Amino acid sequence: MGLIVDRRDQHFVLFEMLGIQELFQTEKYKEFSQETFEMLLEMAQKISEEEVLPRYMEGDREGAKFVDGAVQAPRCFHDLQKIMVEGGWFTMSAPVEAGGQGLPYIIEKAVQEHYIFNMAYFMYSGGGVGAAQLIEKYGTEDQKNKYMLKMFSCEWCGTMVLTEPEAGSDVGALTTKAVRQPDGSFRIYGSKIFISGGDHDLVTNIIHPVLARIEGDPSGTAGISIFLVPKYLVNDDGSLGRRNDYSIMGVEHKMGLKGNATCAMSFGDNGECYAELLGEERQGMKIMFNMMNEERINMGLQGTGTASVAYLHALNYAKERVQGKGLRDMGNPDAASVPIIKHADVRRMLLWMKSHVEGMRALVYLCAYAIDRKNSFEGEEAEKWHGIMELLVPITKAFCTDMGFRVTEQAIQCYGGYGFCQDYPVEQFMRDLKIGSIYEGTNGIQSLDLVGRKLGQRKGKDFMNFLGEMNATITRYRDVPSLSGIAKEVQNAVNLLGEMGMYFVRCGKEGKFMVPIGNAYPFLMLMGTVSMAWLLFWQAGIADEKLGAIYREKGIDTSDGKQVRNFLKEHREAAFYHGKLFGAEYYISHVLPEIDARAKAIRSENLAFMNIVDEGFASV
Repeated sequence: MGLIVDRRDQHFVLFEMLGIQELFQTEKYKEFSQETFEMLLEMAQKISEEEVLPRYMEGDREGAKFVDGAVQAPRCFHDLQKIMVEGGWFTMSAPVEAGGQGLPYIIEKAVQEHYIFNMAYFMYSGGGVGAAQLIEKYGTEDQKNKYMLKMFSCEWCGTMVLTEPEAGSDVGALTTKAVRQPDGSFRIYGSKIFISGGDHDLVTNIIHPVLARIEGDPSGTAGISIFLVPKYLVNDDGSLGRRNDYSIMGVEHKMGLKGNATCAMSFGDNGECYAELLGEERQGMKIMFNMMNEERINMGLQGTGTASVAYLHALNYAKERVQGKGLRDMGNPDAASVPIIKHADVRRMLLWMKSHVEGMRALVYLCAYAIDRKNSFEGEEAEKWHGIMELLVPITKAFCTDMGFRVTEQAIQCYGGYGFCQDYPVEQFMRDLKIGSIYEGTNGIQSLDLVGRKLGQRKGKDFMNFLGEMNATITRYRDVPSLSGIAKEVQNAVNLLGEMGMYFVRCGKEGKFMVPIGNAYPFLMLMGTVSMAWLLFWQAGIADEKLGAIYREKGIDTSDGKQVRNFLKEHREAAFYHGKLFGAEYYISHVLPEIDARAKAIRSENLAFMNIVDEGFASV
């Protein structure tokens, strides 16, 4: 059994559920095939298990080190960098002309799921590729030739430099200043914090996109521009020149991701921090947000990938760890002890984890596939999928990082006391994932984006299109006898989601704007839970068809429970589809009902959290 990603489930979501082979019929991706994608995923699994996973705990133990004003990445990351860069694993969807492979975005995400749990390493080059994409879209030809190609090849890395001590989520409050020079370049002055991969020795140069305000430009986000600040200036012949005038003030000591250098940086201490404008002046936020959608999908993928590796480790441990008597032998002191997977509470936790991991995988992949569909089709079809992607991004980021964190928590619980110790990696999975709900826009900000912008986007058309996709799935499978019960529950949930969206609209019209604002996060979790139920029901519909076909082919009498169970123990494909049915049944019966409580709480319109005075929180 793999310990990182369930390859069979990947295949199911990609080809049996989403049907991404439809992309091969488009002009953009006609040169690819399912066989190519399967080979890439198999290679990714091999590299991840043989190279990435063994360095995971080692990188955490060594950590990024701040020595004499510079950062040293963990030693084990250096060999890994060579392996990953030579294999082109960071530039799979990058354009061929930029040195990439031009693959669909969804395949890049599926490949990255195999190693994104090692986010401390992934962010070094992953951040560079993200910054290179900004230069590809907004840079001049000179900037593309000077920076972009080496960043896409991972010969150089990049970052995103936004946060300041007094300007975190409120980016518009930044004070970093850009001063125009006679030659058209700029000089940067200011301090930044929490810069992932801000400095390291994995590459020879790092290009920093930096948000700053040109002298005299207006306050707030409207006055922000974005600049390219290289660690080493680049000469006309491509060689490296002088060290730029910024300094690394230190590396944060963090709960997790200890192998990644999260830096504090000071720009222009000597007045010579060279910078080049990227794109047009005062368009910094617009340019940055081109990177944000994909980065937030990556955060959802981090939540899913980390949840996957935690679940599979817990499952493997539960099969091997022998402890306690079986339920039927509890009163027999001489009975043999059994693996803990035989115990009811462990089985409950495992099925809870399984259903969440598989639902989150489908959610992230659907969001990524929406980008490919937008890029591969034209007109209304492209517009529809772009809208669904924008609607799903805040849910993908927030729901998958929060619920992924809970999966790591359950994995620790399965291990018992050993899970709380550093002998096993599950405690690190949990530590490393906690940041997912905080960076790239906190999950509270994601919920405000969903409620304040995305629900009403295009006059609510994107939300209605999404509800339409859900209802189409329910219609397809609701008359299947074995699924009719859960079909009704999912339909009720989708109806409730639509009602809550309209309820927020009414609140806005009645001047009760604090009801949707104050309940934005509960609503996001409600919508995420309904989305998961829909996706798992969709999977159950496919699984029911496939399992029925196997039973008929093999002559299995489905009324004979013993025969069915014995068959499932020997037939892995049948067992896989069987697991899909029970995963959906569990989630829809045990998790989905939580939305009723959320809806009731929202509809109460109770604003205790706003009405309590600050001094009422604690009498200190």
